[in-house]
Amino acid sequence: MCSTFSLSAKPCTGADNGKFLHSKSLVTRARAEVIAAPKRSSQRAFPRLLKHGIPHTDLQVHEIVERQSQANSLSKQDICRKPEFHPAFLEEAYERCRNICAEYAKTFYLGTRLMTEERQKATWAIYVWCRRTDELVDGPNAVLMSTAVLDRWEERLQDIFDGRPYDMLDAALTDTISKFPLDIKPFRDMIEVGLMSVPVMGIAAESEASAQSIYNAALYLGIGNQLTNILRDVGEDALRGRVYLPQDELAQFGLCDQDVFARKVTDGWREFMKEQIIRARFYFNLAEEGASKLEKASRWPVWSSLLVYQKILDAIEDNDYDNFTKRAYVGRTKKLLTLPLAYTKAQSMSRLILQ
Repeated sequence: MCSTFSLSAKPCTGADNGKFLHSKSLVTRARAEVIAAPKRSSQRAFPRLLKHGIPHTDLQVHEIVERQSQANSLSKQDICRKPEFHPAFLEEAYERCRNICAEYAKTFYLGTRLMTEERQKATWAIYVWCRRTDELVDGPNAVLMSTAVLDRWEERLQDIFDGRPYDMLDAALTDTISKFPLDIKPFRDMIEVGLMSVPVMGIAAESEASAQSIYNAALYLGIGNQLTNILRDVGEDALRGRVYLPQDELAQFGLCDQDVFARKVTDGWREFMKEQIIRARFYFNLAEEGASKLEKASRWPVWSSLLVYQKILDAIEDNDYDNFTKRAYVGRTKKLLTLPLAYTKAQSMSRLILQ
């Protein structure tokens, strides 16, 4: 799923009851996250993202900013955070993370290729952990889940942060933690990968923006990406008996889960999709300012992912909103043609910061 700011698990409604399942933490509760959609009105307004009815600004983003700032100084003192691995072992670990990212998150992966080598590796390691967690609670073997398995997974995360990785992929994340001021809380909560990767991307020293505003922008980009992933994959998810769409808004357009499972594009579906796409673009727009306040080396890859992801929304529109039988695909040529525009935006915003 998962832009270079973020990747996160989808919200889920089971086919059995059609109700949203929601949890603050995927790791501790094996429930997927849901975005509570704002009500439709004649005057378009987009209230803050809700989780359990609580504005996202109340979800301790400030605490995460503070904790990751503290992690920067604590990591210099904590020997456990600096394990020793053979260079060849680490090289293979990161290469495996790269391969997983390249296979399962092609748009996201393109953005990482524009980063510095150290940031590339760190982002791949973070992505792999998030993907493995997502697969654990929402993959083909999710029916085998139990409280004991989830407890062990959280213990395993703690071991990674304590410098005791279980396998090679874990070792890549352990090494990343030793190099960047990452805190364990966002990994436990799985709020958004953006909150994990901001320390990897870095905030421009010359920027006057607060760390809180940059983290909020990362959260907005994560929301935009998550919404886009959901809209892109509607057809595939329906074949799996799953619906990740806001039930109240489906109802506003005379739709329900059974209409999704029927996989037929109607006028009502088109109108519903138009509203969903508007919302996703709204969050992408909110994220743009934050992308321009990152360290110079990170702006181009983040802008690239941001722009390419929005082209997925364009592709859904080009397919006449048929995301049941047609995949919203952005070809390699279109992706490459986006890079110069992303570079221009990154450079122009750099000049604005310096003025």
